[in-house]
Formats: sequence, structure tokens, C-alpha cells
Amino acid sequence: MKLALIRGFLGLSGAILIQLYQTVYNGNSSYFLLMLAVLPTFLPLVLMYFVKVHPSDGGDNKQLLDGFSLIALIIAGYIMALIIWENVGTMGSPAHILTFLVLVVLLSSPITIVVRGHMRDTRVQYETSSPERTPLTNAVGPSEVTEQRKSDASLAGKSCLKSDSSAYWHEAPDRDAQMPQMGENLSILQAMQTCDFWLLFLAMACGMGSGLATVNNISQIGSSLGYRSVETSTLISLWSIWNFLGRFGTGYISDYFLRIQGCSRPIFMAITLATMSIGHAIISSGLPGALYVGSVLVGVCYGSQWSLMPTITSEIFGLRHFGTIFNAISIASPLGSYILSVRVVGYIYDMEASTSDTSTCTGIHCFMLSFLIMASVSLFGSIVALALFIRTRIFYKQVIFARLQHSVIM
Repeated sequence: MKLALIRGFLGLSGAILIQLYQTVYNGNSSYFLLMLAVLPTFLPLVLMYFVKVHPSDGGDNKQLLDGFSLIALIIAGYIMALIIWENVGTMGSPAHILTFLVLVVLLSSPITIVVRGHMRDTRVQYETSSPERTPLTNAVGPSEVTEQRKSDASLAGKSCLKSDSSAYWHEAPDRDAQMPQMGENLSILQAMQTCDFWLLFLAMACGMGSGLATVNNISQIGSSLGYRSVETSTLISLWSIWNFLGRFGTGYISDYFLRIQGCSRPIFMAITLATMSIGHAIISSGLPGALYVGSVLVGVCYGSQWSLMPTITSEIFGLRHFGTIFNAISIASPLGSYILSVRVVGYIYDMEASTSDTSTCTGIHCFMLSFLIMASVSLFGSIVALALFIRTRIFYKQVIFARLQHSVIM
């Protein structure tokens, strides 16, 4: 849930930057590019001194996470309304400034949740450390029975996890040379020796590559299909909203089904990639409004991959070398985008444009074949993700689900 929320904000940041560009820089791209070059490096260097590591007290932070989630959805809805207003009607400078100030207030509102959570933790810490309450913790009564039950459940859970996870070790002749497998802390080299790594890498290359190829060419697609520049600009602006909804929604749904039924996350990856294939097929049809419907499906499913992939990586390969393995799998995104954007979409567009008198191509035929190919690629990625689901479904049921149930008991 936490990871889905964080990656959801990453998807929403693009729409926020668009509002910043139109309000503060008034369409001046030079200053905006300078800000993008300087600010992402400057802010972490300034704010890193305020970051501190605090040990977890095991408290329930669900209410705080729900508050962050609600604010994220409100911001997404607000920005979507602004984008539609800007492209349907006219918005003067005073309106731009007013709406941007409201956006700043919404972006600052999570501070209230942080302060409230800090006050709650401080109050709980004070109550547990109060001298007047110390005898209650030492009293003999039902509390000892409860603690004993929790201890027994903890030992049972640990025993269950140990017996379940041992099934995912490859027994070598030398006992000290055992190769950790699914669920253990694998290094990057150990992970790359597993079939699961390459199945996940291939599925991401298909999904992220075709998604990036779509957003990179959406303006040119709209022009070839006769859409006005205002309409294509709206689609590009709304892409960040669809991206956010995919990251946030799919992460939440996969968490829910995993905690309730022990459902393996790769099945959601297979479903979203199959849905993305439908979105590509809709765009390739060239029907009226097909670009709107198709871009929504592709945008939501593209964001879903960025929510599912990091979580699946941490669960299958462990957390010790998570950063290295995650970034290695992330290479699939630019690799797939290059192949599909340059070698497929760009090549076919240039080939179709060469048959006309101008250097531009107009008509459904400009992108029909490209999107049919990307629909096939996404469908192939769905089959690959389905294979990963088949390989990991028992692991998720016996290890990850048992671990979650164990944490609930504790």
C-alpha cells in the first residue's frame, strides 16, 4: 500500500508540473527546462539534512495512509478538472494564479496528516512510559494469557514460514553452497540466474515499452487522425492522471486480494497487459473517439506496471539488493520503448509518409500496423506474466500470504 501510494504521486507529478509551467512560466519553455535541470538536484541536497531514521513502534498507520490516499485522489480530480477547463474554455491570468494557489494548498495538506500522526505517536509514547501505568503492565491477569497466545502464534508463524520457505531452496551437494531462491535475499547475479527475473524483465519490456511508445507519439497520432491540437494537448495532459490512477489503483487492488486471498500479484500484471493490448487495438481502429478511449486504457495499464513491478521484485528477490535488481529490471522500459518507438512506429510512419508528396502522413494507415504490432506485443507480455503467475502462485499462497497473516497476529 505504501509503495503504491508513493508511485502514485510519481505519476501525478507530471500533471502538477504542467500546471506549474502554464502558471509560473507562462509558456516560457527555456526557464521551465532550466527549472527541471536544477530543481530535482537542488531539493534533495537541501532537504536531506531533515531526513531522520525512526524505529517503527508497530503502530497502526492505516488511517494516516488512507488520509494520504484521499488527498492524492482529490488532487488528481482537481487537476483533471483544470486540464479540461483550460482546453475547453478560456482561463485568464488571475484564474491561473488562483487555481495554482489552491493546488499549492492541496499539495501542502499532507503536512497536517504528518503532524497529527506525530502527535498521536507522542501521546502513545507518553502513556506507555508513564510511571503511574507501570504496575498495570506487571499485573497478573488476562493480559499474560493474551501475551502467551501471541508468543505461541509467533513461534507457530515462524515455524510455518521456515518450513514453507525451505521448499524454495535448491539443495546443492555442499550444504554451505545452497542457492537462495524465491523469497530470499538474492544478489543481482543470483537473480539474473533465475527464470523469474527474465520473465519479469520481458513482461515489463512489452508493457512499459508499448506504453511509452504510445505517449511519445500521441500528438503525431492525433494529427494524422484529424484531431485538433487542443484535443491532442488535452490527451497528453490527462495521460499523467491515467498514469496515476493505474499506479495507485492497481497497487491498492493487488494488496487487497493478496491480504484477503493470498492472490499472486503477477496475475494482475497479466490482466493489465491484456487490457493494454485492447487499448492498442482500439487506437489502431481509427474510429471517432478511439484515441480517447485507447489512451485511457493504455495510460492506466502503463501506470499499473510501475506499481506492480517494484512490489513483485521485492517479494520474489528480497529487499537486501532490491535497489540494484529493481533498476536492472527497469532497463526494460527504455529498451522496449526504443524498439517499439524507433524501430516499429517511427519506421512504419516514415514508410507510409514516403508514399505522399509531403513528409507527413495523414490517415488511419499511418499508425494502424504499428498499434496492431504493439497490441500483439502487449498480449505476448500478458502471456509471459501469466507464466510468472503460474510459477509463483504457490509461493505467494504459502509464504507471502502466511507472512502477512503472521504480521496481523503480531
